[in-house]
Amino acid sequence: MGWEFSAKKPKFIFVFGFIVLVGGLMSELPLAAVDRIIRKATGVRVSESAAKELSVHLEEEGMRVAQQAAVFSKHAGRKTITDEDIRLALKK
Repeated sequence: MGWEFSAKKPKFIFVFGFIVLVGGLMSELPLAAVDRIIRKATGVRVSESAAKELSVHLEEEGMRVAQQAAVFSKHAGRKTITDEDIRLALKK
């Protein structure tokens, strides 16, 4: 796979005093896994560009949920994000 450059402009966000790159140079999600998710849901063939597009969306949404879960964890006085923090973040 290697380094891939997104056509989209990279976004930076501020989290707990750190600047975080969102939508960086390479997705963390394997395209094969995203391809399987789409095929399992639809039963049709999937282009590589479709898998890449969904991968970007899932990664951005995952970052949003994780960041919100970190806020809940910190508020509870913990350094570890729990499944309950994730559930709360998904409700928001």
